[in-house]
Amino acid sequence: MNRIFGRLIYVVAMVLAVSVMSSCSRTDDLTLGDSGEESNTEFALDEQYARVRNGARLILAYDAQTNSFKGTVENTTSETLKQVRVEVHLSNGKELGPTPPGDLAPGETRDIVLVATSSDFTGWTAHPEVGGGEHSGGESHGEHDKESGGEHD
Repeated sequence: MNRIFGRLIYVVAMVLAVSVMSSCSRTDDLTLGDSGEESNTEFALDEQYARVRNGARLILAYDAQTNSFKGTVENTTSETLKQVRVEVHLSNGKELGPTPPGDLAPGETRDIVLVATSSDFTGWTAHPEVGGGEHSGGESHGEHDKESGGEHD
């Protein structure tokens, strides 16, 4: 009986270890909800976004001189990330992006620039997207068309 119990404990420990390791390798953004969407954390115009989501590290900040958001997105995994793109949501309800989707090889970094056509916002949120989700190639933007208000059309 003790042997069976010992093996059961070992199997449970291994399953937990693998689960923890795999979740850390794909995302460490603790602000993601169950749906994978960003939290409602809004950044001030002088704050920087620096988080990893689904293996994509996004570092982004607002540049008041050019009225744009500039930064980088980087693949932090050992696998190619498919159709990586970035969005910014402004406090006035408008959306910038997404950037054109593109694959990122392991360790590859891409520059990001999203220009705002309005300046009537006081805060923002951002997130990288990976894979064939919301805005992948050729799909309708659906709900995002409604909220964009022409910001990135």
